[in-house]
Amino acid sequence: MPEQTSSPLPPHIHWEENGEQRSARWRSEAGMPPPKRVVIADDTTNADTAYRLACEGTALLWRGDFQNARQLLQALARRADHKGKSGKKAKAPKVPASPTEAFHLHRQAQSQRARTLAMLLIPFDDGYTIPLRRAPDVKLACNEAYGRYEAPFIASLRELLGLIGAHEWRRSGVEIPALGARIHPHYGVFSPVRGEYVQLVADAQLPAGANLAFDIGVGTGVLSAVLAKRGIARVVATDQDQRALSCARENLALLGLDGKVELQVTDLFPEGRAPLVVCNPPWVPARPSSPIEYAVYDPDSRMLRGFLAGLASHLTPGGEGWLILSDLAEHLGLRPREQLLEWIAAAGLKVLDRTDVRPVHPRAADATDPLHAARAAEVTSLWRLGAA
Repeated sequence: MPEQTSSPLPPHIHWEENGEQRSARWRSEAGMPPPKRVVIADDTTNADTAYRLACEGTALLWRGDFQNARQLLQALARRADHKGKSGKKAKAPKVPASPTEAFHLHRQAQSQRARTLAMLLIPFDDGYTIPLRRAPDVKLACNEAYGRYEAPFIASLRELLGLIGAHEWRRSGVEIPALGARIHPHYGVFSPVRGEYVQLVADAQLPAGANLAFDIGVGTGVLSAVLAKRGIARVVATDQDQRALSCARENLALLGLDGKVELQVTDLFPEGRAPLVVCNPPWVPARPSSPIEYAVYDPDSRMLRGFLAGLASHLTPGGEGWLILSDLAEHLGLRPREQLLEWIAAAGLKVLDRTDVRPVHPRAADATDPLHAARAAEVTSLWRLGAA
């Protein structure tokens, strides 16, 4: 008989409370392991003490008023941002030697901040209820992010607030001028708030006879929707992430375009060839610090290189591949333009044209951003590629 394999047990968190050893399932969308040290905290817990414990890696399981927990998290965030009780900022750090060093220092600081703030924990009981005073009803937000409730668990308050924020984004949606409608991002799916790249796809001249298009990495479905709205009869859109596919399916149905777009679970390309293949890969070649960051960070430019390497064999004669890519990585010293051009040439491709646009998001004009110099110089481009 074949050997039976059982699925791994979910991680558990352990703590002592009222002289008893207790445990519960542990949940972390960021992939953080359960803290090894846990103490009970409540409305009497001092913010300075809580911050010291969190920095040392000791988690605080909250048993007080929910709204007081939110206030404590805000106090921890102020301390993590180097602000004391007086509100004075700490001594300015040493100026990085290069944009690349600035990027890595910024990522390191972000990661440390996230780990510290994740140390404030709250319990979840049956049906995603929170057994704390003045706790909100989070059932819908949790169902959208986690799926059907299975068992009581412990999670970080910061993650819960992220779920609530994602639920509000999903409910209200993001206005997309190119569609004249809203796109509703799901939890863990990158929101199309950078509207300039969507407009590039809406404005670019379609290849002659383009009645079929492939959308590689569908995400929210926004680019598939734009292509379908532009009159392309059939769009085949792919993604490996089930959350993205579910999100795209819902958005396309809301727009009345689900009959024009076929969704497939696959890595990069579907089978066959098309006169138009569109891809908007993650723009920064760096390692994500959590699973939901894969929409922003592309380790070793894996998706970008995979798209370029396979493009020629998935284009019909005279077809075009549209690569939507920011040059932020170039300004950060993470991937030179020459490298991109070498990959294009090595894949048997040539550049037919390129359309550039400057970003208009607030961070591009924020001089206090550690990466301001790179963001201020950033350009987003639509590269029109064809077989050489």
